[in-house]
Amino acid sequence: MESVEKGGMEDQVEIVARAFVDHYYHLFDNNRPSLSSLYQNTSMLSFEGQNILGVDDISKKLTQLPFDHCKHFISTIDCQPSPLAGGILVFVSGYIQLLGEEHQLRFSQMFQLIPMPQGSFFVQNDIFRLNYG
Repeated sequence: MESVEKGGMEDQVEIVARAFVDHYYHLFDNNRPSLSSLYQNTSMLSFEGQNILGVDDISKKLTQLPFDHCKHFISTIDCQPSPLAGGILVFVSGYIQLLGEEHQLRFSQMFQLIPMPQGSFFVQNDIFRLNYG
């Protein structure tokens, strides 16, 4: 009985994580300013080692990246339930194709998703790194 309940929770975590990843990268590639709806004032983004706190500064960073158009291709999604208020840890790896660029950029990104009272999740923590070499 215990393994069925655990499996059910793990399935739910994976469903939420995959839906979030699809939604996040769709917004990033097609309507980057709307990513701000996924963050809160307590959210933190670490982007290539630069720490950014709060939805306004995170939105500013993401919308002012030195490229306008890109397409993310996801290779792996790993997720775990987090003991923090029913949260979910999501680790993503893949590559980014920038418009007009021949070579793809490999990346890794980690999210900590926290549930909100209305049933959706917000990004509390977001860590992004390009993978060189």
